[in-house]
Amino acid sequence: MKLIVAIKQVPIRDSQLRVDASGRWIQEADLSFEINEPDPYALEEALRLKEKHGGEVVALCAGPARAAQTIREALAKGADRAIHIEEENLDALDTLGVAKLLAGAVKPESPDLILTGLQSDDLGYGQTGVVLAELLGIPHSTIIMQVEVLNSKIRVKRELEDGWFQHIEMPLPAVLTIQSGINKLRYATLMGIKKAKTKEIKRLTLAELGAAAAATATIEKVYLPQKSKQTQILEGDAKAAAAKLVEKLKFEVRVL
Repeated sequence: MKLIVAIKQVPIRDSQLRVDASGRWIQEADLSFEINEPDPYALEEALRLKEKHGGEVVALCAGPARAAQTIREALAKGADRAIHIEEENLDALDTLGVAKLLAGAVKPESPDLILTGLQSDDLGYGQTGVVLAELLGIPHSTIIMQVEVLNSKIRVKRELEDGWFQHIEMPLPAVLTIQSGINKLRYATLMGIKKAKTKEIKRLTLAELGAAAAATATIEKVYLPQKSKQTQILEGDAKAAAAKLVEKLKFEVRVL
């Protein structure tokens, strides 16, 4: 069973972010980077499926040269090899452009299953896996909490709202976007770190994949949210005021 796991390198959480001179993205020169938080769960699920059914796990990453560090982490945890689409200006591409790059790298591999994290920590669109499946012409399912392989098909458990779940049977090949927390993550062992240094990383360029088309969606402006203070007096007796307060906390502040 061949499994491809798409991973992404993003700025470390809680980084001090500054808007760059263009006003369309953040300054990256002084930032540190790490693997996108949901992606290790996709990798972990792929590794568990490999341990149970055999085959290989291929890590797939599109990004600049520095993304090699994140790729090595995936290899150290157990991925057999990796594909690195080297592109320094990946931020200039929209979801469709990135998905086209991934699809170009995936097609020659003919995988049985493609796993991605649910969404990225930097942009948070949650669309790349779905668009990738459409480009490849294969079925997909999102927010996956469990995967079971049944011969030439799979049975998955999707998380819905309010504690509800949905069970779906799908043919292979397919694309799944994995929910964070699906499994307990493993750590890279010392032996795994040593082996990662000798594992294959295939590097591809835009020229080899075919130049991506112009972005259909662009970021026009990035800015810090404006902070303002506002006081509201809730009229009525204590019971009425409490009901209004709960309503505002639910639907305006969204903390309940």
